[in-house]
Amino acid sequence: MKSVTVRVPATTANLGPGYDCMGIALKLYNTATIRPAQSNPRQPFLREIIERFFSETGLRRRAFHIKFDGDVPSSRGLGSSVTVRLGLLMALNEFYQNPLSPTKVLDLTVELEGHPDNAVPAFHGGFCACIDCDHIRAEVPLNLKFIAVIPSFKVKTEEARTVIPKRVSHKDAVTNLRNSAMITGAFCTRQYEKLAGCFVDKLHQPYRAKLIPGFDETIDAAIQAGALGAFLSGSGSTIMAISQSGNSKVANAMRDALRNAGHKNIVDHVLAVDNEGAKVLRQARKY
Repeated sequence: MKSVTVRVPATTANLGPGYDCMGIALKLYNTATIRPAQSNPRQPFLREIIERFFSETGLRRRAFHIKFDGDVPSSRGLGSSVTVRLGLLMALNEFYQNPLSPTKVLDLTVELEGHPDNAVPAFHGGFCACIDCDHIRAEVPLNLKFIAVIPSFKVKTEEARTVIPKRVSHKDAVTNLRNSAMITGAFCTRQYEKLAGCFVDKLHQPYRAKLIPGFDETIDAAIQAGALGAFLSGSGSTIMAISQSGNSKVANAMRDALRNAGHKNIVDHVLAVDNEGAKVLRQARKY
């Protein structure tokens, strides 16, 4: 059998107040390629995904080799774990002639991830607001840009969750509800000017900000440079801004703010939204 390649987009999740329930797919990609081999992968992270696939399908195993490539950095809040989980599940499904429905592949990915905010937009593309069993999706025009400024250090999701308090005030909860509702409405109605001021979060960003020196200054710099808003991408360390114009100015301002806080080797991307989601390419190729 020929090799199977699946391309999965990066994602930015939470969008500030939409903790564990909002995400957007971006034009930055990883690929997963499966080809026949003499033995199967042994890495524990991959074995968990493989075991889940075969327990669901009941298929007899054939040995295969898997290779991951791409530009989505690990542990930077851009959905790298989803590119692996979803990419491997989709590649396995195609390799074994699609025993699982697309919906089941997505359900398994959400189950393995533990939350849908990265998995759903990576699968479907565009903006997605999610609950465990359903979602709302909206396509996003390519002229709305997402400026990702990526510090050189990693932030593990598990560690970032430990700094979040178990209780929040009624006032803070209401702030997040209001802002999340406005963000969802703005994307679904394409009233992007309504996004301004809506990325304020009270549940996780004030606590995770301590893990990233210069975080608040970088958010302020993005807004002062003309961005509609800025927020921590996923659990970090990437800081993301949304802009309709002046993208280079926004990126430069954010990068300067991080440098002033002592960061070095900063990478930035000006990205459009991926509205297609994960794709089976079948043959390995450059993208």
